[in-house]
Order: sequence, then structure tokens, then C-alpha cells
Amino acid sequence: MLYKLLYPLRDIWFGFNVLKYITFRSAIAAVTAFFISLFIGRYVIDRLANLQIWQNVRTSSCPGLIPLHQQKQHIPSMGGLIILFAIIVPTLLWADLKNSYILIALTATVWFGLLGFLDDYLKLVKKKSSGLAVTTKLIGQIILGLLIGLYVFYHPDISTKLDIPFCKNCLIDLGIFYILFAIVVIVGSSNAVNLTDGLDGLAIGCVVIAALTYAGYSYVTGHAVISNYLQIPFIPKAGELTVFCSCIIGAGLGFLWFNSYPATIFMGDTGSLALGGAIGIVAIFIKKELLLLIVGGIFVAEALSVILQVTSFKLRGKRMFLVAPLHHHLQLKGWDEPKITVRLWLIAIILALLSLATLKLR
Repeated sequence: MLYKLLYPLRDIWFGFNVLKYITFRSAIAAVTAFFISLFIGRYVIDRLANLQIWQNVRTSSCPGLIPLHQQKQHIPSMGGLIILFAIIVPTLLWADLKNSYILIALTATVWFGLLGFLDDYLKLVKKKSSGLAVTTKLIGQIILGLLIGLYVFYHPDISTKLDIPFCKNCLIDLGIFYILFAIVVIVGSSNAVNLTDGLDGLAIGCVVIAALTYAGYSYVTGHAVISNYLQIPFIPKAGELTVFCSCIIGAGLGFLWFNSYPATIFMGDTGSLALGGAIGIVAIFIKKELLLLIVGGIFVAEALSVILQVTSFKLRGKRMFLVAPLHHHLQLKGWDEPKITVRLWLIAIILALLSLATLKLR
């Protein structure tokens, strides 16, 4: 919005010419998102607390966690509303709204946010313990994944080939099956972030790291000269997704101001489903889907721990972990919550650096 309003004024004053640079708009979008989060954060927290929309610690699933999480009782949840607002507004202000990638990514993020909001609303307001039915939530995610898959399949500038990390000119064309693959990526990414959201600051910190990584990848993917030099697929106009990723970074850091230990608000499914879906969609648009396994390694480990736990219990009648997801297992092993969060952040940073190494290690 501001981009379209101010950039044409470059003929009046040369200073507005800076708005044509994605790097500048990305930086200012991140700063805008950060301050929006700070500005509305306290108001949203107070409103949610007054409405008694707060976290309820479940005691049936794992009694051992009760003493560790008792202090989280009655802390406001559904804080994903802060994140969504802080992503949407700066994107509308600083991104090129004629760019189809921006419009789709923003729409999809809102879609996932609404799914999460309905789930939180039913659990926290209507006091329906199960929230939104699992099948309903999954159908909503699959529909979005299907639409994204079809868009990529018919888009002339985006191929259905998978770029294999650490492998030069190694592409696998999935053809029509890419649509199914896109569904798996988006649904998996969304739910993996949701599973990671269990400790103060853990999920949002890892999301910020992943978004920062994909912001860099989006920029080089949409830059003809750089992408050619790095020998990665060039996707015209995909560089604009750098602005979108920067909004996630700023919104995430702003939310972390309130969500860091000891948290004064939780994002709930409203935030986790939206953020996971957004990261997955960016990965698909810039053809770095498989890189999610590295960039989002913490999310993968958290989701895998749940899958292994359920599978092991059903097949062998034994549990592989004290409790799943992984971060709760570490708690029961005696690790302090802040230590778990910071250590997993450190691992996420190392994985992000490793993923950036794939640009040259081929």
C-alpha cells in the first residue's frame, strides 16, 4: 500500500527511490511488525485475561508435568491474534500487492489462522475440551494444500521438480504427484509447529530462525544474477516473499517479548497453525521444500517424536519417550524449561547455517 503510494513520488524526491529495493522494504517491514506486536500486545493480553481466555493445564495426559506447568494455569492464550495482525498490516503496507505470491501467502496464513482460531475458541471460550474436530481441521488444511499444489502445477514459472539439497543439478520431477506432495508439506509444516508450541518461547523462536533463513533464500531465488551464480532455480518475482518472511520475523520477535520465559501469553493454535502453514508455503513457492527438513529440524524432531511414540505404543505396547513431544520428554529428564528452549534455539540456528551451506556445497 505505502509502497505503491510512495514509490511513484521518486520523481519529486529521489529519496523515495529506495522503496524499489526489496532489502529496504524487508527491513522496514520487520521493524514495523515488531513495533505493532509491542504496541498491541499488552492490550490483547489484558483483553484476553478479562475475558478469561486462558491456558488450562491438562492433568490427565501426563501427571508428571503438572508441577512443571502449574504456573502456566490461567495465562492468556490465543495470542496468535497479535502475530497475525503484526504480519498482515506490514505486508499490506510494504509488499507489492500485485505480486501473486504475496497475496496467496497472506491469504493462506489467514486461512490457517482462522482454523486455529476456531480450535482455540471452542477449547478456551466454549470449553469444548477437544476443540475443533481433528478431521475438520485436517480437511481445512488439506483444501488449502490442494489449492497451493494446483497453483504451482499450473504456474508457468514454478516447476514441479524438487531441488535436492547438497546435489548440483539434481532434480526430481514429480509431475501431477507434486500436488499431493504440496499437501503433505503444508499440512506437515503447520502441524509440526503446532506440536512444538509447548514451552515458553520455543516455537516462536524456532519460527523466527526459519523465517530468517527463508527470507534469505527468497531473495536469492528471485534475483536472476545471484540465483544463476549459485545455480539454484530462478523464480521471477519470488524475491518479494522476502518482505513477507521479514514480517514473520518482526512479528515473532515482538511476540517473543511477551512469550519469553516466564510467558505472559501463549500463541495457541491461532498462531502455531498460521506460522507453520506460512513457512511451508514459502518453501513451496521458492522450491526449497526438502530444505524444510533441515531448516525446520526442530519441528521435524518434535513431530517425529509424537509419531514414534504413538507407533511404538500401538505396535509394542511400550513408549519410546517418557512423554511426547520431545520438549516435554526433556523436561521429565530434569532439564529446566529455559535451558531446553535456548538449547533447541541453538540447534535451530546451527541447522539454519547448515541449510545456507547447501547454496555452495553441491
